[in-house]
Formats: sequence, structure tokens, C-alpha cells
Amino acid sequence: MKIKNISIYQYSIPMVPFTIATGTMNFAQNILIQIYTDEGIIGWGECSAFPMIVGETQNTCYTLAKDFAYIWKEKDPLLIEVRMHELHQYIAGNYTIKSAFDMALYDIAAQYQNVPLYAFLGGNNKIIESDLTIGIDTPVAMAASASAFAKKRVHCIKVKLGKSILDDIERIKQIRNTIGYDIRIRIDANQGWNPTDAFAILQALAPYQIEFCEQPMAKYNDDLLPKLCTDSPIPIMADESVFTHHDAARIIRTQSCHAINIKFSKSGGILEAIAINKLAAEYGIPCMMGGMLESRLALTAMVHFAVANNNIQYFDLDTCLIGHLEDPVLDGAHYKNGLQLTAPDLPGIGARVDETYLKTLKNITI
Repeated sequence: MKIKNISIYQYSIPMVPFTIATGTMNFAQNILIQIYTDEGIIGWGECSAFPMIVGETQNTCYTLAKDFAYIWKEKDPLLIEVRMHELHQYIAGNYTIKSAFDMALYDIAAQYQNVPLYAFLGGNNKIIESDLTIGIDTPVAMAASASAFAKKRVHCIKVKLGKSILDDIERIKQIRNTIGYDIRIRIDANQGWNPTDAFAILQALAPYQIEFCEQPMAKYNDDLLPKLCTDSPIPIMADESVFTHHDAARIIRTQSCHAINIKFSKSGGILEAIAINKLAAEYGIPCMMGGMLESRLALTAMVHFAVANNNIQYFDLDTCLIGHLEDPVLDGAHYKNGLQLTAPDLPGIGARVDETYLKTLKNITI
């Protein structure tokens, strides 16, 4: 099988502004990839650039995607490791745009074997349930959002923090006072706290029954994580500290986390996610399947990966519920009974984007 053409789309999705500790996203800066083969199989891939976390924008992804397309033309898409090695040899980092190409290859490979992606990955389908995220706002507004989630029978809420110590404590206090203790709460500081404040905040929040805290400090403070993990009354999950399996090896070796958040757009795609999860499982470190602001296309690929791997024990798969105002995806995974998800049984990822919608997007075919 050979790659004939690759289409690249600036897959911008309008959304309600979403704020985390490091900044605000006003639209989903996504890229969509279609890889056409000489055997009629089309692979779909998507990534979501989150500049303040990964250092890539939609524009940098779009530019690099054109280079990647030229590198891959007339080559075998089934040689996934070889194809991805070519991209890594061409340019360091830039894992977000690489993840879209990786995803399209896995879609092709699973379609070629006529099996759903979860089966191609060696797993079985099952029902999983995502949390639902509250972006940073005033304590009162965040408590109101939590109340609305509770009325929708959301079982787990992820709360974005990472601002001042007093405001973040007040945010959780008001949320707990509003929703009680039957709903699980996990928090994510997105590197927002300085080392001096991190322990004090975690200690102050412990009475509010926090499931875990993601990335309390900047990744350049990773050398301080072992002590924080030992002292913190709340388990620590590494997110921005782990892009690749090399990062995971370092974090695990130094006992710097209790769990790891895997994101395709952060790690470079499914191939690297497999390596991270395998390493974590070997050391008894559970993982979470997370995302940026992907549409249901990439979300569906995440669901396939999550159901196929038993070490993925936490699910932060609300990517297209955080303010997306449009859903142009056909087939794919759908939220049922609130936030429950299961992978489709169609060959490959089992999702695609409406062609009418695609025609409205800036695109190029190489």
C-alpha cells in the first residue's frame, strides 16, 4: 500500500472561551488530516494545538503538516514506526501535529485489517465515563457551574485552578459547599502554583476530598516533585511533566508522581501513548486518558485507546464539551447517559467529518 495524497485542513471550531492557569482559548486550534492510499483507504487524523502548553499553534501545525505530507508521499502507511521516525528525524518536538499524522496511520492500519481500532490495539470494548471540566472563573461562578453539573448527574468534576492560593482554596470550598461530597472532585493547576505555595494549597484542600491534583508546579520544578509526592495529602498526577516515554521514565524513576495523564496531542500520538502506558503499567502507575480541545473525531480515537488498555483508569474525555459550538463529526463515539462513552465497532477509528463542513475550511492537498 502507498500514500497517494494528503489533505490538510485548518479545523477551527468556534467555542465559548475556556480559561486555565496559563491562558484562555477562544477557539479550538485544530488540524485535520486525511491520508489517501492507492487501495482506497482514507485515514483520518486530528490534533488540537494548545499553545500555552505545547508551544505549537494552529498555524505552525498547518505549515509543518505540508512538509510531513511531502516526506510521506508514495510510502507505505502500514509501517507506522518507520513513518513516525521520519517525522522525528525531520524536526524535534512538535508532537501536536505529529499526533494527527500518527492517528491517520492507525486508522488506515485498523481499516486494512477490517477491525475497530481498539481491537487493532489488542483490547476489548467497554463502557467508560468521563469527568466534566470547570474552567477558571470566580468562586461563585465556578460553584454555579458545579451545581449545574450536579443536576445533570455528573459523577466526577475536574476543576481548573492555578491562581492565587486564597482564591483557589475559596473556589474548592464554594464548590464543595454547593454540591456536597457525593461527587468526586479532581483538580488541575496546569503548572500555576509556585513551589512554596503548592504544598500549602494541597494541605488546605485535603479536607475537601480531592481525588488527585494534576501538575501543581511548572515542569522546570520537576526536581521538587519527589518531596511533594511524599508530603502531599493529595495524590499527584503528572501532565505537562510527561510528553514522551522518556519523560515518563524519568518521572517514574524519581518517584515524582502517583499517576500520569496521557494526551495524544502532547505526546505525538498513539505510538508514543502506547510506550508511556506500557512503562507506567510495569511500575504500577495508573494513567488517565486526556485531551486538549479536540472534536469527536480525535475523541473517538482516545476512547478506542482508553478501552483497549486496562492501565488507563481515569478518563478526562470531555474535550468537545468544553464550549464547542459546532459538532461536524459523523459516526464516532457519542456521550450516553451523561458522560458515558464506548468505542464504535466500525473499522478503524469509525469517525469522519462532514464533507460539507470541510469545504468551508482553509485546506491544501499535497
